Amino acid sequence: MRRRLINSTLAVVLVVIAVFGISLVIVETRTIESSAQESVQSEAVRLVSIVDSRLLGGERVASGVLREQITPNRYAKIEIPGRAAIEVGEHPAGEVITATQKGERGETITVVESRTTVSQEIGRTLMVILGVALLAVVAAVFLAVRQANRLATPLTDLAETAERLGSGDPRPRHRRYGVAELDRVADVLDASAERIARMLTAERRLAADASHQLRTPLTALSMRLEEITLTDDPETVKEEATIALTQVERLTDVVQRLLTNSRDPQSGSAVTFDLDEVVKQQIEEWRPASRSEGRAIVRSGKQGLRAVGTPGAVSQVLATLIENSLMHGDGTVALRTRVTGNQAVVEVSDEGRGVPADLGSRVFERTVSGRNSTGLGLAVARDLAEADGGRLELLQGYPPVFALFLSRDADQARESREP
Repeated sequence: MRRRLINSTLAVVLVVIAVFGISLVIVETRTIESSAQESVQSEAVRLVSIVDSRLLGGERVASGVLREQITPNRYAKIEIPGRAAIEVGEHPAGEVITATQKGERGETITVVESRTTVSQEIGRTLMVILGVALLAVVAAVFLAVRQANRLATPLTDLAETAERLGSGDPRPRHRRYGVAELDRVADVLDASAERIARMLTAERRLAADASHQLRTPLTALSMRLEEITLTDDPETVKEEATIALTQVERLTDVVQRLLTNSRDPQSGSAVTFDLDEVVKQQIEEWRPASRSEGRAIVRSGKQGLRAVGTPGAVSQVLATLIENSLMHGDGTVALRTRVTGNQAVVEVSDEGRGVPADLGSRVFERTVSGRNSTGLGLAVARDLAEADGGRLELLQGYPPVFALFLSRDADQARESREP
């Protein structure tokens, strides 16, 4: 492309130079010839005037007097009736320019000049025109190369950007080139890069969240199945199977919730539900795990609370808090329900060492963990809570107290979800 731009620019410039250059040469040649002819004619008129004045005054017309009046390198012949012709200068050889003028006394003046002088003047003019043309060609080459680089380099750069996008590198380059059309293409590529980056981030986040969040219900389901394999009591098997089915339903809800949040984090399907039922369910699910650790899960606080949210998401948040207490904490895991203003609060605490002071303000950030874990659990739990119009906070670092705040009013929950 660069070569085509240069060649096309040079072709246009050469055509323009040829058209205007030839026209200028013709005009200048005619102008120089006309000027030379006028000069010779003017000299003939001047000599006639001199000769007439001398004849009128009775003075002698001699070649010596006329030689001083004629331009050097020119030849003049004065023919006076009844007298011998007077010649001044040498008659030039070759082509000449001739002017003849008659006087009032019948005399005839002929002035002759060689065309060599005219040819030299035309040659000098042609050299000047040729020099200007060469200068124009050099300038055209410079401008053509510059313009070609200005257009070809951005196109090459845009091609590299598109290739980077195709190879999986979605970082926008934010380069602009001062050409409206090219800048528009760059805007589109940068916007596409940002969309691809968001899509890749969402996919990676979904994969990380799914692997982490599915682990909790799968662990609880595994414990229930182990309980079934260790008992021969049909009633116990039925009870554990019922709980296992409930956990399967919750597992399905977790998967659906993760997929929904990956598309639109604010698309929570919040309803008014029985908070006591969700808390009781989580205590029942995690009691086998706590017993295997030699620990206990207890509940206290206000009963009969109803809150606005997605039961599956709230269950997942509480499961994450309980699992963290069992994994990283110590002693009894306590769930306490209370009311503050128009919000229902579920606090989860234990008797462990708590959250280090340097992590207190960053504990909900992804990849932040004080116990060599993934650091995703609390971050995902916070996202689930906020999707339902609630919030998850660390109220106390030692002993650790996490609190889930849920609205008790559907309108207020809806407003809190809106951006």
